[in-house]
Amino acid sequence: MSETVVGEKGMVVAPHWAAAEAGAEILRAGGNALEAMIATAATIAVVYPHMNGIGGDGFWLVREPGRPPRYIKGCGSAGSKATIAAYRAKGYDHIPTRGPDAALTVAGAVSGWELAFELSKSLGGRIERTTLLENAIGHARAGTAVTRSQTRLTREHLAALKAAPGFADFFLVDGEVPEVGTILRQERFADTLDQLAHAGFDDFYRGDIAVTIADDLERIGSPVTRDDLAKHQARFRPPLSVRLTDVELFNAPPPTQGVASLIILGVFERLGVQRGESFEHVHGLVEATKRAFLIRDAHVTDPEIAGDLSMHLSNAVLDREAGHVDMRRAAPWPQVAKKGDTVWLGAIDANGMAVSYIQSIFWEFGSGVVLPRTGITWQNRGSSFSLDHRARNPLHPGRKPFHTLNPAMASFDDGRFMSYGTMGGEGQPQTQAAVFTRYARFGMDLAEAIAAPRWLLGRSWGSDHTNLRLENRFDPDVVNALQRAGHDVEVLDASHADLMGHAGALVRRKDGRIFGASDPRSDGAAVPA
Repeated sequence: MSETVVGEKGMVVAPHWAAAEAGAEILRAGGNALEAMIATAATIAVVYPHMNGIGGDGFWLVREPGRPPRYIKGCGSAGSKATIAAYRAKGYDHIPTRGPDAALTVAGAVSGWELAFELSKSLGGRIERTTLLENAIGHARAGTAVTRSQTRLTREHLAALKAAPGFADFFLVDGEVPEVGTILRQERFADTLDQLAHAGFDDFYRGDIAVTIADDLERIGSPVTRDDLAKHQARFRPPLSVRLTDVELFNAPPPTQGVASLIILGVFERLGVQRGESFEHVHGLVEATKRAFLIRDAHVTDPEIAGDLSMHLSNAVLDREAGHVDMRRAAPWPQVAKKGDTVWLGAIDANGMAVSYIQSIFWEFGSGVVLPRTGITWQNRGSSFSLDHRARNPLHPGRKPFHTLNPAMASFDDGRFMSYGTMGGEGQPQTQAAVFTRYARFGMDLAEAIAAPRWLLGRSWGSDHTNLRLENRFDPDVVNALQRAGHDVEVLDASHADLMGHAGALVRRKDGRIFGASDPRSDGAAVPA
């Protein structure tokens, strides 16, 4: 069982201890939370390659002391050759999830690093890129031990992954799944990170690395071109927010499902639940999730099309949605579920700057494509597009796909500030709601709030289930009450199931003390500076 860690000079949380330590080292060297997060993000891309990488996307919430959070959108668009006609001509009824045709969107994560680095410099940051990426480069060259989840997921999805160009060369050992503890070296990836450290993050899009990436993508038949890379830029955008009685919550706007995470908590606030870990607590959040997902699925798409979704966070809409919740009976379900694999990372420095960051390649190992000259694993985020022109998210060059990713923050009236999040696809808003309500509404210790038994309505980690699954540590009386209310309940054999996501959280109090905790379901840690 993980414990809440307390510090005053800053702290980093990540789902792998090496990444958290890399960020904490930057804080100890006088770096700020933005610089620490870049170091953490680079290192997690090396040591947790099945969950994320620089061939994927990233979303940031950044809070400077005394200012509302800012949002950095580091997500790519569909390539210029990614058209419905082109995929139909290849005989597809839907976009494939693995291989070159799944590698159809620009990777935006590094552009987010670049914008965060520029912001850091403008705020007085002095740590150079070479230092920020030093840890990641070192781990890639020396090799890192394969984790339990990497071995399991590689084995479960081997048939699809090994057929993708480059995967076997980089992530199998003599054609076999590497066992837990096997030292995996990533020399090509180390060279790529070293080039970024010296040439700058922009090199990924408009420099030598961009040329190499584009050549490799063209060679395997991906619809992403060099011009697509050159046109890409990360952007600052206002975050979405919702006001509760004693706290303001922040999350990411489209193309992410951040609006759903905020709706869940806004609706739950109106249900009047008084006791945590009760039937009312779990049932209320599950039913609020259903209402939120209906709005999400109707409105979240490319941000240029979706527009401003803040209207769905108004008191009138949240009151209406809460009115649809029956606290005695479960509403009919399922809806279409989303899946995905991701990492959430958090950092708070001694001055109170805070970061909540999500980095992802979508499914485990993304498209499975590993570019031979850079060692970059490319995401399959574009598989969430539809080949139906009438769909909410139809494939179109330059359009951004739907994202499950959504980093979260909370600013309390008593001076506390919370940075929190999780991986887990469809489960992200649900786990955020569980962690937040346990900590902020029912008084749980931060580590206890993360470790406590969780539930999942819908799909994550490749499962096709759409029922309500519970870890086996729930009170049997709660389980029975949920079943009586009409929930399609499945109690898992696992006490700490991976499919429930890998969560983390940091809280800075008004007195400057920082509390952090990572998920016992992960290989992570909360590391103080």
